[in-house]
Amino acid sequence: MATDYDAPRKSEEETDSIEALKERVPAKGTSAIDSEDADNPSFDLGGSDLSDVELDVVVLPQQDDEFTCVSCFLVRHRSQVDHETDLGPICRECAG
Repeated sequence: MATDYDAPRKSEEETDSIEALKERVPAKGTSAIDSEDADNPSFDLGGSDLSDVELDVVVLPQQDDEFTCVSCFLVRHRSQVDHETDLGPICRECAG
């Protein structure tokens, strides 16, 4: 929230009491989705303990028909090259 430090300050009589401020704040249960939860959704896994599960991922090297965009650093298919620069190829998304 922006604060204007040049604006005149309220005197102590003009400031709201704690009770008045509490009345202005909506109840915690009124919002269907908490703003913190909206940014970080959580998933219920049904009580499954996955701590002993290992995830194996195979990483393939860049193929002959692929390139790495020097702007977004994503590996893309050659058909998505927009133009070449001194640094390397630029994809269509970054060029647009």
